[in-house]
Amino acid sequence: MVEVYGQSTPYAGGIKFSKSGTKASPIVIRGIRTNGARPVISGGDSTVQFDGSHYVFEGFDVKSGNVRNIFHHADDISIKDSIVRDCAGHGILGADEDSGSLTLDHVEVYGCGNGTTKHPIYMATDEVAYPGSVFRMQFCYVHDGKGGNNVKSRAERNEIYYNWIEGAAYREIELIGPEGADPALKREDSDVVGNVFVKSAQGSNVARVGGDGTGDTSGRYRFVNNTFILAANSPSAIQVYDRIESVEFHNNVFYRIGGGTIPVFRTTEAQWVNGESITGSNNWLPAGSSVATFTNTKTGADPGFANSGQRDFRLGTSSVLIGQALLPTASAAAHPFPSPLAAAAFSPPLHAVEAADRATARANSGKVAIGAYENGAQASTPVSVGSSTGTGGAPGAGGQGSGTGDPSSPSGEGSCR
Repeated sequence: MVEVYGQSTPYAGGIKFSKSGTKASPIVIRGIRTNGARPVISGGDSTVQFDGSHYVFEGFDVKSGNVRNIFHHADDISIKDSIVRDCAGHGILGADEDSGSLTLDHVEVYGCGNGTTKHPIYMATDEVAYPGSVFRMQFCYVHDGKGGNNVKSRAERNEIYYNWIEGAAYREIELIGPEGADPALKREDSDVVGNVFVKSAQGSNVARVGGDGTGDTSGRYRFVNNTFILAANSPSAIQVYDRIESVEFHNNVFYRIGGGTIPVFRTTEAQWVNGESITGSNNWLPAGSSVATFTNTKTGADPGFANSGQRDFRLGTSSVLIGQALLPTASAAAHPFPSPLAAAAFSPPLHAVEAADRATARANSGKVAIGAYENGAQASTPVSVGSSTGTGGAPGAGGQGSGTGDPSSPSGEGSCR
C-alpha cells in the first residue's frame, strides 16, 4: 500500500509503475484527499504508466499528459475513484501488445482526445499474451471529448455497465476488433448493460460495432436496458460495420432530442458471418420507427423522462417505460451470448460520478422499466457495491495503433481510430 497525499502543487507526471503485485495481493496506490481535493499528477508524455501488473490505482486527478494521461501496458489493473482530464491525446490508452485486463470504476474522463485518432478512452488487449482478458467499465462518467470516440475498445471482451457517456466528437462508443492480429485467434464480444449514451452535438451515430476498417470482431453484441439519446442530426443509433456475427437489443429506449423518428441501425457496411442476425425484445422507439426483427416493441411520442431539457433521463413517475421491460432476456438460438449480465442491478450516475464504491440500486423483480433507470418512485439512496479488481496476468511491453479515415465520410465518419 502506497498512500499519496494531496498538496498545493501537482506531482510531476512521467511516473512508471514497473514492479508487479500478485492477483491475490495487488499493489495499491491510494490518493488521500487534502481539503477535499485528490492529489494531482500532471504532465509527462505518459503521465502515469503501468508496466507492472496487479495494481489498484485510486483517488487521483491525472491531467495534461503530452501524449496520454494513463497508459495501460500490463495486466489486472484497476483504476478507481479518479479523474482523467485535459489531455490533447488519449485520456486512457491500452497498448495493442502485452496488455491484459483493465477495470475502470467510478472514473470521470473529460477534455481528452484530438482529431479522429486520439480518444478519451482507447482500450486494447493482447490475445496472445493474455487470452481471456476483459475490459470492464462501470459507474463512470465520460463527457466533453475533444476528439475521437468517447470510448473505443479493441479488447477481447468488453463489459460496459452503468456508465453515463456523453458529448463525444464522434461516437459515444465504438467496439471493434484488434488491429493487425490474426482474426482466427479469438472472437471479440461485448456486453453493454444499464448505460446512458447521449449524442449531444456533432451529427454522428451514437455507436459503432463490428469493425472500423482496420480490425473486426466477427463478434456477438448484447445491449440491455440502455438509454440512447440521439442529437437532432444523428443519422442512426447503431452503425454495424465489417465482420460481425450477431447483435441483440432488449429493454432499451431510443429517443431523439426534439422528437422524431429514428433509424436504429445502419447496416450498409456490415459483413455478417452467418447471415444477418439482429434480434431484440421490449425496446421503446419513437412512433414511426421500427426494426422488423424486434419483438414486443413499444412506441410512442414521449417516453416520459423526468426532464430531458435538463439532461435528466431518469423516469418520471408516469413514464410509459415503467414496467414494460422483460427479464430474463434471450439470445438468438444460433448466437448465444457467453456469460451475460443477467439484469441491470444498478443505475448509471446522473452526469456525475457517485462516491467511490457507491451506486444506486434498481429493482429487478417481475417486470422492470425499459432503459437505464427504474421508475421515478424508486428510492435513489446509493448502496455499497464493494471494491473492484481485474483478472490475472504479468507485465510486458507493447505499442499502439495509428489512425486513418475521413470523419465526414457518409459510411460513418471514417475509421476514427
